[in-house]
Amino acid sequence: MAQHSTHPGGASRVRRRALLGTVVLAALVALASLVAYLTREGQGPSDAPAPPPSSPTASSSSAAPSGPHTRPRALPVPPKTHDPIKYGKAAAEALWSYDTRAYTQPELRKAMRGWLTKETKYADPASGDKTVPSPVLWKEMAANHQVATAKINEGHFPQAFTQALQDDPGAITQAYVYAVTVSGKQSIAWKGSPAGGAESRSTTLAVQCRPDHPCALVGVMPSVAP
Repeated sequence: MAQHSTHPGGASRVRRRALLGTVVLAALVALASLVAYLTREGQGPSDAPAPPPSSPTASSSSAAPSGPHTRPRALPVPPKTHDPIKYGKAAAEALWSYDTRAYTQPELRKAMRGWLTKETKYADPASGDKTVPSPVLWKEMAANHQVATAKINEGHFPQAFTQALQDDPGAITQAYVYAVTVSGKQSIAWKGSPAGGAESRSTTLAVQCRPDHPCALVGVMPSVAP
């Protein structure tokens, strides 16, 4: 997917992506800490937006938005929670939703960056930026009044967490970064096709939840962890 680059920023992005992978691998060996949070709070435990279709290609769905007839949606705002799964589900919903009638591509990109952790050594903004349509694509989508909404089905820790619960419960206490896999459905509508269409989506996110601070997004993993 990625190509080698001689641009000075290329190596930096590669190092940051490697760091993200390392942090999440560390998270995968520390489920026990999260279990304590979920018990205390009473909670239970990448995917770019689809381009504007010239003709319906996704399966029809009664849950799809009515395109130009829906009320314009506000920019996504992160929830205040210490539950990584709850935050991951909210983040996935935000990543899979947009309204080209209500705001510009730079506004959406800026809003999604507001979900990121302020700890820059962990944050991977490039992975989130990739989920936002490019300016050129956004212009085409806006011409069609394209709108996307998301319905989240479930969120969970990847299978590696189950084994990690028995292995090394203290490994997560440095970065407090958790891997969360979310699945759901994205519904898209556009001018001339208010019924739109829908398709299933899934993604694995890295979410940071320190004990003394609400959760924040670290980044979007390049592949889905089951």
